[in-house]
Amino acid sequence: MRILFTFIGGSGHFRPLIPVARAAQATGHTVAVAGAGGRGPEIEAAGFTAFATSEPRRRTQAVDRRTVEIPDPAADVRQLADGFARRGARRHAAAILDLARAWKPDVLVRDEVDFGTAIAAESLAIPCATVLVLAAGGFLRKEVVAEPLHELRGEYGLQPDPELAMLDRHLVLSPFPPSFRNPRFPVPAHNFSFRTADASPVDTAPRMPTVYFTLGTVNNTTDLFSRVLAGLRELPVNVVVTVGESVDPGELGPLPGHVRVEQFIPQELLLPQCDLVVSHGGSGTVMGALAHGLPSVLFPLGADQPYNAQRCLDLGTAQVLDPVTVTVEEVCTAVSTVLADRAFRRAAERARAEINALPGPEQTVPLLEGLR
Repeated sequence: MRILFTFIGGSGHFRPLIPVARAAQATGHTVAVAGAGGRGPEIEAAGFTAFATSEPRRRTQAVDRRTVEIPDPAADVRQLADGFARRGARRHAAAILDLARAWKPDVLVRDEVDFGTAIAAESLAIPCATVLVLAAGGFLRKEVVAEPLHELRGEYGLQPDPELAMLDRHLVLSPFPPSFRNPRFPVPAHNFSFRTADASPVDTAPRMPTVYFTLGTVNNTTDLFSRVLAGLRELPVNVVVTVGESVDPGELGPLPGHVRVEQFIPQELLLPQCDLVVSHGGSGTVMGALAHGLPSVLFPLGADQPYNAQRCLDLGTAQVLDPVTVTVEEVCTAVSTVLADRAFRRAAERARAEINALPGPEQTVPLLEGLR
């Protein structure tokens, strides 16, 4: 069987597809992955044939990363509707339609916000599975994307779909524990939850606590990095920081020996040695922490991050701070509190147990085969 995986956006939209794609590949299916032109090296490094759905973007003028932008939920919703459901969906629908006609996949598997692939799949009558990438739910709501998607459906001559069944008509795969989903935004009844990897051993040897600090790959502002690091460096903990490709570690200035700064370290190598994660609350980072039974201190910056942060609060796995106003003292207090109060760790370990009890990604392959 030929399976084409597709995503729109950055690494956070690609990584949730990887376990399913690798499982399908290991079973003997022919797998390829389609993403934006600049994502080709990342796709190939993960072990897949890469197809570009656009030309690589030219580097634009550098963004001012000195200060944190005030979160604007309304602007995030507009970006989802206009950037993903209108412009992005139109571009991806055309690209995937051409690619599918040439490569002839039996099944398409799209990331949750790759709306264009859903349009292309329906146009070609190809089954299309969906992999969720927004852990808590709530950010992507059908009423937010309805207008641009109804418009695009009309351009492709598709029948009206007032309930937008196109978004979850076929198989929905969720790489998240069911309890993390906000009950106000349930996933479709025909979803299948799975763990993305086998459980990693936990380092229980006596040692100084280790804190991992990251703001993901997009919203890396030196101001917030500096404030958080100023708090962390005063605590009796080892600190590991990843800043992403857009930040030179040298921009953070001289740091003490117990603080290590890198552009990137694979989470699966780092988290088993950690005791706490300080992050922006992105779905991948939050799930990585919970998969290792680690509590968090969160600075939600936008998009789905406030929804994830609220769910962590609901479940008792994190404290949440304001990224715009947070002070060095507040960082010290929050990190010290979460490390000292075992209730946070116990809540995270309950989530870890739920994740470990889920079926592995290899169990998704028969479900994909059943779509053909």
